[in-house]
Amino acid sequence: MPELHVSKKSVGKLFSEMQNRKFIIPDYQRPYKWNIEKCETLWNDIEDFSQTDAKIGSDYFLGTIVSYLNEERYHEIIDGQQRITSFMLLLRAFYSKLESMIEDDDVIGLKNQLAPCIWDINPISQRVSNKNKIHIQSLVATEEDNDTFHRILETGNASELAFDNYSLNYLFFKKKCDEYATKLPMQWKELCVTILQKCIILPIECDAQDTALTIFSTLNDRGLPLADSDIFKAQIYRNCETEIERREFTSIWKELTQICKQGQLSIDDVFRYYTHVLRARSNDKSKEVGLRKFYAEEKYKRLKSSNLIPEIMSLANFWRYANTGIEPEDSLYTISQEAFKYLHCLNCYPNEFWKYATTVFFMRNQNSEKFDITFIRILKNLISFLFAKFIEAPTVNAIKDDIYASCISINNQNDLQVRFTLNKDVFETQLSAYSSSKISRALLLLDAYLHSDQTELIANNFDIEHIFPKKWQEANYNGWSVEDAASFLDKFGNKVVIEKKLNIQAGNGYFGSKKKRYAGSKIANLIDLSNYHKNDWLKDDIEIRENEFRERIINFFKENIN
Repeated sequence: MPELHVSKKSVGKLFSEMQNRKFIIPDYQRPYKWNIEKCETLWNDIEDFSQTDAKIGSDYFLGTIVSYLNEERYHEIIDGQQRITSFMLLLRAFYSKLESMIEDDDVIGLKNQLAPCIWDINPISQRVSNKNKIHIQSLVATEEDNDTFHRILETGNASELAFDNYSLNYLFFKKKCDEYATKLPMQWKELCVTILQKCIILPIECDAQDTALTIFSTLNDRGLPLADSDIFKAQIYRNCETEIERREFTSIWKELTQICKQGQLSIDDVFRYYTHVLRARSNDKSKEVGLRKFYAEEKYKRLKSSNLIPEIMSLANFWRYANTGIEPEDSLYTISQEAFKYLHCLNCYPNEFWKYATTVFFMRNQNSEKFDITFIRILKNLISFLFAKFIEAPTVNAIKDDIYASCISINNQNDLQVRFTLNKDVFETQLSAYSSSKISRALLLLDAYLHSDQTELIANNFDIEHIFPKKWQEANYNGWSVEDAASFLDKFGNKVVIEKKLNIQAGNGYFGSKKKRYAGSKIANLIDLSNYHKNDWLKDDIEIRENEFRERIINFFKENIN
């Protein structure tokens, strides 16, 4: 069972106990992001506390610090690096102010309390012998200002022309110290003591990294837990042997971050999709393991491959293209309008397993001259199988094994090979029963795209229109009862994809009046309804359209399920 050490400590005690040890901000952490606004909030809170609750013996709780002892027996910070960095800058600002003051007993006493918080102290003289021996070290891989941070703590100097957060925040704290000490010299000294003795932190010390990460994820529902890709970034960075390689990797990682942001996906997503490429290449269709565990096998062997970063980058570019239409530079493949239609339908599917097979297809075919033709075929296969399978068995577990096997068949034969038999008579009944399920939106969108006149892509924020409205007045519907309406309201024959703005305009009006609104649509199914030969929309109309819908969907599935 993992060991935990938890004890409430003042800022002064926490930092001063670090003699001959240090806090390490590891390379997989995010860069220092606190700005002056956050530092000002911290300063104002502590200043207010010092003048009020601190005088009656209360403590000011600053939060938790989650760390674990690494192989070098240093405290590697998992949670709290932003706070702990800011406090080191604050303490250094106080010490710098003391260095500029005429020494008396108070100044000497405060320096003797502050110095052990920042540096190692000579055990004999109890003074600072070497200001290089600071109690914190940032190793953040993509942070270009680590040296600036260390230099500030060592020298107490920061450039007025600098724009990094370390310099800006340190100069802010230094300015506040100077102003406060000038206006209220005795209260400034009390403020210093308050910070050291009354500001409380709850350090949680673990014996393993995974334990610390788990605790952080459990405790911290406000911040962002470390992503798996943060760990991967650090591991890859460590594999870089020269400074040039490290700089190149840092630049590429920043580009990858930007591509993923533009593509509306995370770096973790890209690495997850890529696991299925590696699994397919190894003919592995076993149960999927956790993302971090997968890449951690054999001491992160997969992250040491020379193909990793180029393939991750090409994959990120592909998914940005698929999600947003931003075409990569110098790519040999293109995605046609027809392929985008099917991607849109799959994006409405209730889970993301289709992306694994799509990823494997891309990695195999990205340099093929027939990319789009084959891509359309695979997308139609995926839609037909996944949609039909969901109607037969609406659970993730029902498709997992088939998707894993499909990734292998796509990688090896460029074909989606699944075992599925569609019985038309049985399926018609099942399909009608799913008119209000999680997949109904995807089915209605597919039906809209199957119309031969639907040449344009439909907006992602489309609505589903009830032709016979949910809210209605009985007098308008030729004697329909509430019971009749309930049985026909949610049939596929009574639903159609519609633009959001047009749906608001159409409202819950009578069909004869809504037809005029439908005429302004760019969706072919709605335009057909605007030309409908009747101004009433009754049971027979819904049933006819229901049968037509089923026929189109089932024929599409039968044509495209291998």
